[in-house]
Amino acid sequence: MRIGAVLLAASAAITVGSPLFAQNVPGQFVVSGKVAEKIQDFTTINLATAERIADVCERAAAAEGVQISIMVLDKDGNHVYMDRMDGQGYLNIVTAEMKARTALMLRAPSKTLMNNVTQDPTRELQYMQLGEFANSGGLPIVANNQLIGVGGSAPRVPVWSDEICAHKALTEVIGASTAPLLEDLPARPNSNPGNAPVPRFAAATPPKSSLPPEFVVGGKGAANVFDGNQISLAAAKKIARACRDWAASKGGTMSLYILDTAGEFVHMERMDGQIYNNIRTALLKAQTSLRSRQPTSIVNAQLKNNPAGIPRQTVFFNYFSNSGGIPIVVDGQMIGAIGVGGGAGGGDENCAIEGLKAAFGEHVTLPVYPAAASAK
Repeated sequence: MRIGAVLLAASAAITVGSPLFAQNVPGQFVVSGKVAEKIQDFTTINLATAERIADVCERAAAAEGVQISIMVLDKDGNHVYMDRMDGQGYLNIVTAEMKARTALMLRAPSKTLMNNVTQDPTRELQYMQLGEFANSGGLPIVANNQLIGVGGSAPRVPVWSDEICAHKALTEVIGASTAPLLEDLPARPNSNPGNAPVPRFAAATPPKSSLPPEFVVGGKGAANVFDGNQISLAAAKKIARACRDWAASKGGTMSLYILDTAGEFVHMERMDGQIYNNIRTALLKAQTSLRSRQPTSIVNAQLKNNPAGIPRQTVFFNYFSNSGGIPIVVDGQMIGAIGVGGGAGGGDENCAIEGLKAAFGEHVTLPVYPAAASAK
C-alpha cells in the first residue's frame, strides 16, 4: 500500500474522545501508547525505526566504500533522525534534507521531479519556486507516510546511488511493501554541453589533529573537508546514546543536535513524544553555543542579571538563551557543539553533560557552577 493511502486509512481510524485507537500501521514502526496520546498522533515514525533505517543505509554505504548523509523526517516535516558520515560536507548534508522535504511535498520519490527535468529542463525553475529539489534520493517510507532523504554518496547506478541506499534500507526495515524504484529516464540531447575545463582542488597533505582519532574525523574524511578537528560520527552517536539513556532513566525524553565546527549537522535524534518546540530549541541551543563558544546556561544567567540585554542578544547575535547547549571542547580544542531540548527528565544541560562525559571522559571541558567552585 502506497503512502497516501496508508495515511488516509490511519487518520480515518482515529475516533475523537475515545481512548481506543485502531492502528493500520504496524505498531513497531510508530509512536504508540501514552506517548502517542500525549502528542495526539498514532501515525508518526518512532525513533527506533528511523535509527534502524539510517544504520542499514550506513552499513550499505560503508560496504561500497562511500559516505552518505541521511535525514529522516516525520509526516509533519520535523527532524526525527540524522547522520552525516565522516567526510561529508555542506552540499552532501543539506541535500539530504532537501530530498526528504521534496518527497514529503510530493508524497512520491524525489526522482519523479528529476525525471521530469531530465525530459524538459525548463520545468526545474517551477520546482525551485515551489521549494522542491529535482534530484533522486528522497523516498516515502511506505509503512506510515514517513519520509527518508539520503544525500552525498558517489552514484554508480545500478550498483549504488543515494536512492538505492535508501531503498535497500526501507526494504530491510519496513519489508516487502516498499514500492519499487522508479526507472531513470534518459536525458534529452544537450544543445549546449559546454567544454569549460574543471579545475581540481585537493590538499597535498591531509589535515592532522592532536586529539585521539576516535574523537574526530580523520584520514580520507578529514582530507575531503580540509579539517582534522571535526567531531566524528562515532563520537557524536556515543554522546547521543548516553544522553538518551540518561533521559530515559529519569522518565523523560529529549531532542538532540550535534553540529560540527562549521555549524553543519553531524547527528540528530528526537525521542518519541517530542514536539516541534522541543526539537527546534535543541537546534537553537547548539547553534548558540557554537557561535558564542560558551554553554547557553552562561547566556541564560547573564540575561537574568541584565534583562535589558535580551533584545541585543537575540536581535544582533541571534542567541537562544535557554540552557542545554554546550560547545564540545576536547583537550582544549573545540570540535563541535551539542544542543538538548525537551527537558530530558532531569535537565537539558545535565543530559548533554552526561553524554559528553560518556564520550570523552576527562578530556572534555564542562561547565563549572559557582557552588561547585566555592566548595573546593
